[in-house]
Amino acid sequence: MNSKTLIGVLLGVAAFAVALILPIEGLELSARITLGIFLFAAIFWISEPIPIYATSMCVILLQVMLLSGQGFVFSPRNAPVAETEAVEGGALIVPASALSEDGFLYLNKQGKSVGKIKPASVEALGGGRLAVVGKGLTEEVVVIADPTHRSITSGAGSYSAFYNTLASPIIMLFLGGFALAASAVKFGLDKNLTRVLLRPFGTKPAMVCLGLMVSTATLSAFMSNTATTAMMMTVVLPIVASVAVSDPFRKCVALAVPVAANIGGIATPIGTPPNAVALAALKENGINISFSNWMVLAVPFTLILLVFAWWVLMAFFKPETKTLEIKLDGKFNKSPKAIASYVIFAVTVLLWVTEKLHGISTTMVAFLPIAALPALGVLDKKDIRGFSWEVLWLVGGGISLGLSMKETGLAVWLIGLVSWNTLGALGVVIVFGIVGYLIANLISHTVAATMIMPLAITVGAALAAAGGFNLVASIVSITAIVSCAMVLPISTPPNAIAMATGIIETKDMAKVGITVGVAGLVLAIVFCLTFWPAVIS
Repeated sequence: MNSKTLIGVLLGVAAFAVALILPIEGLELSARITLGIFLFAAIFWISEPIPIYATSMCVILLQVMLLSGQGFVFSPRNAPVAETEAVEGGALIVPASALSEDGFLYLNKQGKSVGKIKPASVEALGGGRLAVVGKGLTEEVVVIADPTHRSITSGAGSYSAFYNTLASPIIMLFLGGFALAASAVKFGLDKNLTRVLLRPFGTKPAMVCLGLMVSTATLSAFMSNTATTAMMMTVVLPIVASVAVSDPFRKCVALAVPVAANIGGIATPIGTPPNAVALAALKENGINISFSNWMVLAVPFTLILLVFAWWVLMAFFKPETKTLEIKLDGKFNKSPKAIASYVIFAVTVLLWVTEKLHGISTTMVAFLPIAALPALGVLDKKDIRGFSWEVLWLVGGGISLGLSMKETGLAVWLIGLVSWNTLGALGVVIVFGIVGYLIANLISHTVAATMIMPLAITVGAALAAAGGFNLVASIVSITAIVSCAMVLPISTPPNAIAMATGIIETKDMAKVGITVGVAGLVLAIVFCLTFWPAVIS
């Protein structure tokens, strides 16, 4: 274990322990445990002493063991048991202290959960005893002696609530996207779509660059940004080879792909994991955004930012060559399995964008490719093993953490530390947008969204309840800003792939990333205040 890893582990464990041990005004034990888990996860996600998806697994483990009603802390196993006695007439004699102020007896159900029952009649017997009569009150029931015990007052739920986040509809949506992407790559649909999309742009360098960006953004809206970039780099490298070493256009096309991939992922719910984090947070607050609604909100933003990014690249790296000859050979695979892949892809996307017409939710439609592609033999077990399962674990851990922050009151306590009302709607979006942008440039976009979204949704929901604040517009804005973070090679995998070609330098990426990122931040805020509220209403 190197020193960086050791420091990360020690800091994460220390932060968890401090939050757990120190009394914090306004926070119950369950909220302090959640705060400790949050700090532990944040430090581990940033320093990466273990893989980020493994941290998400640890988050769920800690929640199951420390926050559920069946774990170590809040289980009724730890609650004192009252001495009871059954007497004639169907009465059960219990200590008076076992009856809560609101007249309930709390029962230990096989040491796994807490139940409660309100006796039909209660008679004082003296000596601190009560004779209670009610359905189910028999000698076999185990009555908890202290109705103020933490297993009762904490409101801890079942461990299954944390496990259920791994089967969240948002997880299924992404899994459907993975299935479609895998089939597209397997039968060359992605490359053939690139060929079709690039052909109309001709041979002028500026138009070739625009064609590359449009093709990349289109593919990354439905595929992994990383996979799209890796595939598109196979198109870029022959272009680079045909251009003189001194021509700035080499850097232009090498940067065009990762920039377009990052922007294109914003366009659809399955385009990038931060979108899933945002959708899950909204869903927890009873707001469901359909596939088509998300596109109505995000596509105009994506197109404007994509065109601006193209202009920036052409301004920073003006081409010297006048024409480019690009070989666009290839043809569509016409095998039965390939055709089945094309049909399932087309039907799924069509159902996604027409949800308002047929009423079947986006997350339900997502299971079509998950089930149909393996059933038709389009995907085999090797293909399924190749899915980005670690992304699903990461998103699931984030959803689970958000659930705990909400249920234990930690999120409410955190927003109480800042006078958000004095900032106003614009101030809230700017603060969260800037924080998200800065964090996402240093760590994974998904991790950044996972860290800030529970707090952002709680603040937004509180302001929305007070009036004058559009929760959906603010969350979409913050999500878009996070995806615009692309200053460094470590900011996002597409950046790292482009950097690995050796064509560009960090300073090239930084000046483009800062310019496009700041423009994206400003554009998202403008959309949040103008276009998105108008569309949502």
